[in-house]
Amino acid sequence: MRNDSVQDVQSKKPAKDDIALPRLGFLGMLRWAWRQLTSMRTALFLLLLLAVAAVPGSLFPQRPSNPSNVTQYLADHPTSGPILDWFKLFDVYSSPWFAAIYLLLFTSLVGCVLPRAKIHWKAMRSAPPRTPKRLSRLAEYGTVEIPAGSGVDAAQAVKDAAAVLKARRYRVDVRDLDTDRPSVGAEIGFLKEVGNLVFHISILGVLASVAYSGLAGYSGQRIVVEGETFVNTLVGYDTFTPGAYFNSDRLSPYSVQLDKLAVTYDRESPGHYGQPIDFTASLTTKSGPDAPAKKQVLKVNDPVALGGTNIYLVGNGYAPVVTVKDSKGNIAFQGPVVTIPTDGAYTSLMVIKVPDAKPNQLGFVGFFLPTALLDKTTGVTYGSDPDPINPQLNLNAYTGDLGLDNGIPRNVYTLDTSKLKQINGRDMKAGGIVLAPGQSYSLPEHNGTISFDGIKRYAALDIRHDPGQNFVLIFAVLALAGLMASLFMNRRRVWIRTGNHPDGRTMVEFGLLARGEDHRLAGESAAIDKALHAKWLVPVDTPVQDGKQTPTIQPDAGQRVTVSSKDQ
Repeated sequence: MRNDSVQDVQSKKPAKDDIALPRLGFLGMLRWAWRQLTSMRTALFLLLLLAVAAVPGSLFPQRPSNPSNVTQYLADHPTSGPILDWFKLFDVYSSPWFAAIYLLLFTSLVGCVLPRAKIHWKAMRSAPPRTPKRLSRLAEYGTVEIPAGSGVDAAQAVKDAAAVLKARRYRVDVRDLDTDRPSVGAEIGFLKEVGNLVFHISILGVLASVAYSGLAGYSGQRIVVEGETFVNTLVGYDTFTPGAYFNSDRLSPYSVQLDKLAVTYDRESPGHYGQPIDFTASLTTKSGPDAPAKKQVLKVNDPVALGGTNIYLVGNGYAPVVTVKDSKGNIAFQGPVVTIPTDGAYTSLMVIKVPDAKPNQLGFVGFFLPTALLDKTTGVTYGSDPDPINPQLNLNAYTGDLGLDNGIPRNVYTLDTSKLKQINGRDMKAGGIVLAPGQSYSLPEHNGTISFDGIKRYAALDIRHDPGQNFVLIFAVLALAGLMASLFMNRRRVWIRTGNHPDGRTMVEFGLLARGEDHRLAGESAAIDKALHAKWLVPVDTPVQDGKQTPTIQPDAGQRVTVSSKDQ
């Protein structure tokens, strides 16, 4: 037998080549990756990452909602714009990386919740843990002595204690009744873990509902001038954003007519004079071609529900009614022109395109002032109030090819004047076009006339079909309820053991233990102590000593009774 000294043994170290590391293999790697993905730490990280990933959606214009703003951004930033576009920062919510985070979070939550639900279900069906040998080591501990001659032995005391705990909504398990040391184990607070599971399942429900809305829903925008009617068809929208699984057959054939748009302005507060305080759109709606007409009122943040969609009032402005006649006296254009407000006085940009004018097409660019005032110092006219007190049109006229016949889409609110001939303007001999309601103007070079016939208002409507929004509301309420249950409910365990004393007394001891932090455990211990005394003894008032309540018991028939607890 070889005898090595302790120093020789300690000095021997295994060679690096002698250490054999276990190989996970392909399945082992998949199992390890799944455990990492389904850990609660990963789920919380992905939830935070999803919130961070959504930030660019509010920093950069998004193509589905503002395609013209994206085009303008790319034109203004020729270097950084294409790079941002390559990273899908203008399509954040439909980008592959955002979808990857979304799906990983969904998978992680599913992997977290299902095993926990299975474990919790088994825990709810299993008996409370066995009674510890030394209850005095628990966080809360107390004893009660039942006097001799009361007729309550250890077995009966355990049954009475179980009844007390059941009355306090504990799940109880009486054990060892055939021994001299019977006990009862009890648990309460399973709703805490249930609330936690409900919260996480509800988060899954919210994610699934939002995804369902994004796939099956749609949204669209339409500007409706007073007196006009919008019909819920694809051609009726100004812009339309369908979901991935949208089907045009889902469009309900309803119609909405804007009868009147009333705007109320502040006329009392000096600091807010002229600011709008209320918008009311009076509508006439029909749920179908043969359905009866119905009067409805649309307000900001108070949508109208119609045909499975919600109709929101998101904007408004003025639409001056204009008539343009060409050089032959024929009406080439007639109707309201939607303007774009630029300030609180509703100074509005205006573009009119008249491709049907003969022999030359006409275009007009300028602005509309609801209340025009002339600055005598500079000679510049400006808008002073949003109400149409002194409305005025200020336009410049152009002639030439508007570029509408080559099949290239054009923005109706802009006019490309690079290939047009300007025929009038403020800095030209002919002067600019300045019109009040009822006035007309003869265009230079016998190009016809333009007249300002009246004023109408328009409403910008946002129509959304969100089939998952009711589910989002339900799951959000459930998530809140589950979160409150998990925060304000506590998981507790109680054990009570009884025994017969040789002198005839019945000794009762109890202990409480909480899973996690429970600052109300001491109060629960005092309540159980009081309930046990009330079951077997006659309670009296509880005097206060040194700021603590010390329970005293009135003994029966001269018997000596003592009460002790860990805190006394």
